[in-house]
Amino acid sequence: MVIIEHKKGRAKEKQTGFHEGQKVALLISARKKMGFIAVINGTHKGILYENEVFQPLKIGQEIDGFIKKVRDDEKIDLCLQKPGYKAIDAMSRKIMDKLQQQGGFIAVTDKSRPEVIADIFGVSKKAFKKAIGNMYKKRLITLEKNGIRLQEKK
Repeated sequence: MVIIEHKKGRAKEKQTGFHEGQKVALLISARKKMGFIAVINGTHKGILYENEVFQPLKIGQEIDGFIKKVRDDEKIDLCLQKPGYKAIDAMSRKIMDKLQQQGGFIAVTDKSRPEVIADIFGVSKKAFKKAIGNMYKKRLITLEKNGIRLQEKK
């Protein structure tokens, strides 16, 4: 993908070859204060921000990821979950699977601590809340004071 930017009357060409939401192969290459540096498809470097990583990562680890954003300065922000609404569908499936494994109830709510949600589902509290909100609207679950429950089919 080639993006043309106009800066002070001149055209500046940016060429990363990546677009937001694109699935990529990552090689974790370094740990920095802000997060993990990863080599993207063997050609570019990007960053996985510390506060958006919900699983252990090691230097040298290969993992699938996604392009979160190609910034104006051509730096690339990465994430491990599919960005946007597509991620909600995957998260909803994960919650449904966990609910079925646990007999239809999990003692986790939108008020649960972010660390608890990350430990159980491997995602941020924000992503979890979006997913359960979506599931609730579709009447797949009921929200209770101390957890979420699979909606009984009538």
